[in-house]
Amino acid sequence: MNWDQIEGKWKQSMGKVKEKWGKLTDDDLTTINGKKEQLVGKIQERYGIAKDAAEKQVDEFTRSYRSGDSAKAKAKSS
Repeated sequence: MNWDQIEGKWKQSMGKVKEKWGKLTDDDLTTINGKKEQLVGKIQERYGIAKDAAEKQVDEFTRSYRSGDSAKAKAKSS
């Protein structure tokens, strides 16, 4: 899954984002509204990490989100 797909399903994705980054508030997630750069900025702010570290976390999340979706799809088709 690429970020555009996560952004398009932001309301459904917010739970997974909150699981990964528990310091983000519901207001943060509403403000981010699926925008990758805003998510990176909020992660930097809440966790006190550098931009490149936050971007790496978001990229890893995007890849793992895709893996989780395909595992669910396989389970449903079985």
